[in-house]
Amino acid sequence: MVLLSGGYVLAAADQPVTREQALAALADKKSADSRRLGAAQLGETGLMQDVPLLLDALRDPDADVNLFADRSLWKIWARSGDADVDVVFQRGVDQMNQQDFSEAIETFSQIIQKKPGFAEAWNKRATIYYLIGEYQKSLADCEEVLRRNPVHFGVLSGFGLNYLRLGKPQQALDYFERALAVNPNLAQIETAAEELKQLLERRRRDSI
Repeated sequence: MVLLSGGYVLAAADQPVTREQALAALADKKSADSRRLGAAQLGETGLMQDVPLLLDALRDPDADVNLFADRSLWKIWARSGDADVDVVFQRGVDQMNQQDFSEAIETFSQIIQKKPGFAEAWNKRATIYYLIGEYQKSLADCEEVLRRNPVHFGVLSGFGLNYLRLGKPQQALDYFERALAVNPNLAQIETAAEELKQLLERRRRDSI
């Protein structure tokens, strides 16, 4: 069963939707319901090679398709390809949600040491460093994420947030715009970008 954001049932089936079925549904240009199903189910079965299709779905005319594609991208990125690593990763996420930041940093550091190609472990550690005010460390981890996942709109936004804290509005705006170029549905980032544009324009006028 798949529920839409409004709460009504999109689909119900005796058998789970396979990856191939989800991909076919996402490609159905005539039915928003099918694309919603495909976008949602790829979060459960999708692979990294499906990321470009989900990125395209972020621009679908249907808002629910955008929402499900966003969620599915995060789910795919959170899978390392190693079940044991994924268990440790979830423990780090739980520690992070409980604000056990020192423990979470240690957990994600262990994952990074074991599986350095897993971009999302770097991203989670970057997020914690940002939350505790270690902005340079956060930026360093953001760089590692971007090397491994150049379309990670979350880390592009994270760059911008770090540069805001460091008092560098132009750099922050640059990264916010890069994040929006990948995912145009980041409402808070879009608002922040507009405010930065106004701030920078005021500074430009004042300097004349």
